[in-house]
Amino acid sequence: MMLQDKVAVVYGAGGAIGGAVARAFAAEGARLFLTGKRLAAVEAVATDIAAAGGSVDVARVDALDDHAVDAHLKAATGAAGHVDVSFNAVGIPDAGILGVPLVELGPDRFVLPITSYAASWFVTARQAGRRMVPRGSGVIMTVTALHGRTGLPLVGGFGPAMAAKEALTRELSAELAPHGVRVVGLRPQAMADTPTIREAFEPRATATGLTWEQWQEQLASRTHPRRLMTLAEMAAVAAFLASDGASGITGSTVDLTLGRLDD
Repeated sequence: MMLQDKVAVVYGAGGAIGGAVARAFAAEGARLFLTGKRLAAVEAVATDIAAAGGSVDVARVDALDDHAVDAHLKAATGAAGHVDVSFNAVGIPDAGILGVPLVELGPDRFVLPITSYAASWFVTARQAGRRMVPRGSGVIMTVTALHGRTGLPLVGGFGPAMAAKEALTRELSAELAPHGVRVVGLRPQAMADTPTIREAFEPRATATGLTWEQWQEQLASRTHPRRLMTLAEMAAVAAFLASDGASGITGSTVDLTLGRLDD
């Protein structure tokens, strides 16, 4: 198994992406420390992992709170001895952000995703890096979206937020890679088996005039295979990137848009 004897912390583990990544890590042998603000959702993921024979611990952690993240990592490393992988899948509600033209969006709502996503990524990466650098190894990971690389309407500050995360990924890698710590990201487009895609559609339904089915078809038509990526595909890539087999990959956000972006 690719992650045998590895210790991984997943932030936002109660969400669709965080939960899928946690399950994939566990299937590859990792010991999991799962966190989130909605403990019931995180515990549901942990129950699945434990039922499959995985090793998992759960805690309520606000990934925007530097002290809370620090305290949790102290507890995790105290229990497991070290941390090998840190994955940030933290998200914020889209209400009041998506579906509103930029010229009608208030400054506070515009900067909310930028500050929230960038700060959470910085806090979790910073605290993980402090533990990994002395050991000379580790992988710090996050997930972004298509919006960080191409202009899309009615997404408010979400695009700049994703671009900021990808810029920070490069800068973290430039500082940490010389110490043996890799920093990587994943950039999926829309995954039809996540509630997030529906939540992203609803605020824009009236503005676009598209039905739910038409919107999915439109997104899929822009990919090379004319389909959308699945959670399982994304999580499988995440597990590989976290493994020693991906030792040559750092400072990059891996494109998972199925050709929608021609990198």
